[in-house]
Amino acid sequence: MFEARMTAFRARMDAENIDVALITDDDNVYYLSGYYDYLHMEFGRPTILVVQREGASLLITPTIDLNTAQAHARVDRIAAWNDGMGAEWRAELPDAVQGTKRVAIEPSAMPPLVRAYVDELVDNAMLCSAEPILADMRMIKSPEELQLARHAGQVANAMMNAGRAAIGDGVPEFEVAIATSQAGTRKAAELLSSHYKDADMSPNTHFLQIMASGETITKTHHRASTRIMRRGEPVFLCFCGMTNFHRFKLGFDRTFWIGEMTDPAQEAVYEVARASQQAALDALRPGVTAQSVHAAYAEVIQEAGYEYPFRCGRATGFSFLEKPQLVTGDTTILQPGMVLAVDGSVSVDTFRAQIGDSFIVTEDGYEAITEHPKSVADLIL
Repeated sequence: MFEARMTAFRARMDAENIDVALITDDDNVYYLSGYYDYLHMEFGRPTILVVQREGASLLITPTIDLNTAQAHARVDRIAAWNDGMGAEWRAELPDAVQGTKRVAIEPSAMPPLVRAYVDELVDNAMLCSAEPILADMRMIKSPEELQLARHAGQVANAMMNAGRAAIGDGVPEFEVAIATSQAGTRKAAELLSSHYKDADMSPNTHFLQIMASGETITKTHHRASTRIMRRGEPVFLCFCGMTNFHRFKLGFDRTFWIGEMTDPAQEAVYEVARASQQAALDALRPGVTAQSVHAAYAEVIQEAGYEYPFRCGRATGFSFLEKPQLVTGDTTILQPGMVLAVDGSVSVDTFRAQIGDSFIVTEDGYEAITEHPKSVADLIL
């Protein structure tokens, strides 16, 4: 799989007359080479994947991670560097770019420390961006990636069911987060053991649980806290940062109520959110633009008297945000094999309702890969 991606990337480089590409985005390094879980720039240690259009691929990574690189990286050569020894990570770059006419980098994902050195080596006129090439390559998922997406959906479903079961009167929010993490980890471990050979791939979920309850419900990205939930309150669960199976990400959201809905006005808001997602799904199919899906969703919300909404959704994969986005201005034509998170959402001063799922675009429509009831009756716990 990784060798095929590298070959396809080199073909794109050839078409763009790019001699060498310096890849520094974590997810793109994994996408092309299979290398992951190394120390990132947050620790001050650059990792750089050097791809020659004609020549050997090179992974520059800290010595502290050399054994991991040797186990996982599908590259021709690995150059390990150590803190304070020689030119460190800089040592290989002059030879990598020498004699080249066009060098591709990732401007939005290249650490400033690395970019400053590359600017010393390469004239700015010779630089171009590899980001559009990789974004286009990653839009259409391979059969192997679609299997990952479906398995990620199973993990997400297990997390949602566990979160639902943990919500209750007198329960602190963090207990819900513990329940969802445990359920997702156990389901991921089951799937990894049954279907995959990478023994180093962790089943554990990560990222703080996004949830909100009661008076915090309007805080879109509120994290699970010590707040005690009470009967009659709404509760929002979001797994957009936690569903990460075998590095494949999805989006998944639901709004619940504990025991009863004490404010009947909330039902009308929720039903508009639900209808907006359904309008987006009615428009979701190959051959239409990404922005047309957003337009269908936005029309429902605005016709109900609410403000123009934020994006309807986004593509996911090995990154939380990929191309295309379901938003005004994105004219990308949807194609079979894309994986999209599609939301419906409405906010007012005292309440916010959101419902979201992930889908694979198929030849004649879409396939849902996350599933949970959506009717109000099913969401009152």
